[in-house]
Amino acid sequence: MEIIEAIMKRKSIRDFKPDSISKEVLEKILEISVRSPSGVNKQPWEFAILTGEVLENIKSGNVEAYESGKKGDYGRGGALDSIYRDRQVNLAKELFRLMDIQREDQEKRAEWLKCGYRYFNAPAAIIILVDEIFPEPGPLMDIGAVIQTLCLAALHYEFGTCITAQGKAYPDVIRKYADIPTSKRMVMAIAIGYPNWDYPANKIETPREPVKNITTWHGFSDPHLPR
Repeated sequence: MEIIEAIMKRKSIRDFKPDSISKEVLEKILEISVRSPSGVNKQPWEFAILTGEVLENIKSGNVEAYESGKKGDYGRGGALDSIYRDRQVNLAKELFRLMDIQREDQEKRAEWLKCGYRYFNAPAAIIILVDEIFPEPGPLMDIGAVIQTLCLAALHYEFGTCITAQGKAYPDVIRKYADIPTSKRMVMAIAIGYPNWDYPANKIETPREPVKNITTWHGFSDPHLPR
């Protein structure tokens, strides 16, 4: 897939077909991903790849933790009373519309949350790790770059992805079944698999703010510069 097409087509997938993904293909995707830019070549990223019984146990463990009332670790929250919060709320409203979840239907809302803890039924999940030597919040530029590259590379193999903080909300559950050392901090999770395009939530099209609203131009009035 051509790079511009991949960037424009990438979207969050919130339900997957049960078809498994081979270790060999996932390894190819990671080999492409680690070519991402990294400040002074630190390459701070590491990956824990979950599938099979390990992933199924983590899915169940996440849901059990949620149902027990345990607070999840999602990282830093969003800004309240701002355009950024408004965009988040608008996304939730559109997802609930597509899924026919009414605002007052607490049972359906809870079931929707559980989908996230199950990595949206993906056959595999990738946990992005950084070593504890890096202070919070860590090398965000590098991590963001490798996640974006990974999701774009996945499209080449016809996989969809969903970048999800919810997937690492209960790190103790993941460590229990995946045996990830405490010296590695979980930064983000990525669900990956073949998209189920019949699922209502996968039909969502998220808008982007027009470039003119978020950009200022400096020096382009110089008559010697191309317009």
